[in-house]
Amino acid sequence: MTTNPNLLTPFKATKADVESSSLRQISEDAFYVINEVVTRRLGHIPILKGDLHDLPYKVQRFVAEKAELMRPRGIFICDGSQHEAEQIISKLIERGMLTPLAAYENNYLCRTDPKDVARVESKTWMVTPDKYQTVTHTAPGAEPIMGHWMSPFEFGGELDSRFPGCMAGRIMYVIPFSMGPLGSPLSKIGIQLTDSNYVVLSMRIMTRVNPDVWEVLGNNDFVRCIHSVGLPRPVKQRVINHWPCNPERVLIAHRPSEREIWSFGSGYGGNSLLGKKCFALRIASNIAHDEGWLAEHMLIMGVTRPNGKEHFIAAAFPSACGKTNLAMLEPTLPGWKVRCVGDDIAWMKFGEDGRLYAINPEAGFFGVAPGTSNKTNPMAVGTFQKNSIFTNVAETSEGRYYWEGLEDEIKDKNVEITDWLGNPWKLGDATPAAHPNSRFAAPAKQCPIIHPDWESPEGVPIEAIIFGGRRPDGVPLVFETFGWHHGIFTGACLKSETTAAAEHKGKNVMHDPMAMRPFMGYNFGKYLDHWISLEKAPHKVPKIYHVNWFRKSKEGKFLWPGFGDNIRDTAVGVIPSQGSINLDGLGDINWDELMSLPADYWKQDAKEVRKFLEDQVGSDLPNEIREELESQEKRIEAL
Repeated sequence: MTTNPNLLTPFKATKADVESSSLRQISEDAFYVINEVVTRRLGHIPILKGDLHDLPYKVQRFVAEKAELMRPRGIFICDGSQHEAEQIISKLIERGMLTPLAAYENNYLCRTDPKDVARVESKTWMVTPDKYQTVTHTAPGAEPIMGHWMSPFEFGGELDSRFPGCMAGRIMYVIPFSMGPLGSPLSKIGIQLTDSNYVVLSMRIMTRVNPDVWEVLGNNDFVRCIHSVGLPRPVKQRVINHWPCNPERVLIAHRPSEREIWSFGSGYGGNSLLGKKCFALRIASNIAHDEGWLAEHMLIMGVTRPNGKEHFIAAAFPSACGKTNLAMLEPTLPGWKVRCVGDDIAWMKFGEDGRLYAINPEAGFFGVAPGTSNKTNPMAVGTFQKNSIFTNVAETSEGRYYWEGLEDEIKDKNVEITDWLGNPWKLGDATPAAHPNSRFAAPAKQCPIIHPDWESPEGVPIEAIIFGGRRPDGVPLVFETFGWHHGIFTGACLKSETTAAAEHKGKNVMHDPMAMRPFMGYNFGKYLDHWISLEKAPHKVPKIYHVNWFRKSKEGKFLWPGFGDNIRDTAVGVIPSQGSINLDGLGDINWDELMSLPADYWKQDAKEVRKFLEDQVGSDLPNEIREELESQEKRIEAL
């Protein structure tokens, strides 16, 4: 048996290491030296919990390499147990990062640094050798909106300037997690390293953190997730709200071919919970492309008709367009029932019977708090009554959470409220009590209408796909696309008003193709090609629809009254004719305005769509989508 002498040399990250995955390739005949390698690389870094040598050797190597690079004061291998959570929670309460919400069971409030409150799309990168693996061949002067590219060489420099020693004085937590039901053929394994105990607690809610991951993993590969708040000790700057971060140095980088994510400087949301958008969409869409399935920004819901027949639907909406509300809908029509499988992400793969099956890869809901109430989404409220974390919301003196939209639920109008910045606040104040992007993280299994098959290893069969956005003008309530290619074209043209989930300001209508604009993992033209390629025998592709709940009248009022009455018998035709949808009990509905296609609006929209596709996708636009564009232009011209 021979050994690889390079395994025994001291580790030092170089640009060549960053550009190559060879650092992780361990031959089987070198296995016997792994303990010595790990010991050498860890040096004096103690293992505070767990036994590193019990883990698969690829994981040992990964942990040892990154520990030597980031130099934590200790390594804590998470097991996902309740005892472990209680230990971490107690420490965070003692430090002041978490505040128990006394009115609930095991609910906690966290306030972040005000500079670390949302996704930072402008600092999120895909690292590939070829630029056009990541972005399309845009028109001259057009800035790509579907992904940001960074060369491996440039990334090497960015890594070298941030990560060496970045965990000094902090604990490095090793989080084993499964995206999707543990052991499901549709699931994937990830290992996240982080120096944030808030991230540990949140990942426990949002993913399946379990020591059984090691057994399922075996010698297979896994997605490598490296995260640091970017503030080594001793800290030389003021830490606000006990929330360490480094907002000026934020970097979120993905290496798709290496199945690797590096995140630095932010402790918030999708920037740090790397199983969410980074893994479940950007990296997973690359894996899905390679393996022939779909990783999409979609809810999954089961809708049961009065005759007892259930239909499963996947739906893509940009952030804050009511996706969670729709996933947890309570129909008001007798006999109809909705059950939630997932509220944000769908992994979908065609089965042997030709049908498209979907799983929710997440284990929790990470929802926008403002606007969520017993009136708008009682199922979400029922979900987060216990075992949940609330970030950047307000707190009442009674130990309750508070945010905009809960005004009617405050019984004592004189109750004392502390806003998300820690300042006294009262009803009627001009400033918001909660940050517009404040969040709740709650276990999905607590949802009152969670589907009994939500963790089925096989997934649930998808019969329809819905695209929708927040469109105040021109776009009708609902229409069915003409077929698979037209449905893909419709998804590619998706638009919506911007939201507080990202750093964009104001209410501008922006393109958000397939609701994947901030989460695209590779060249958008190739992504469309991938969707097109799935229409082949024996695949039975679902029907595709477009909806718009947010159309307004000339007076600025919503024309459609609410989610509770959106479940209706299927209408015949592309756009339902008047009388084909039951409107009883909905009040005065201006049907003609709600379903109209204003000729001037759509002609202008057609020009804008062509410009968008030519500027943003250019020569990468598939011929099938170009043909759909031309066909739609002819139909609109005839309006």
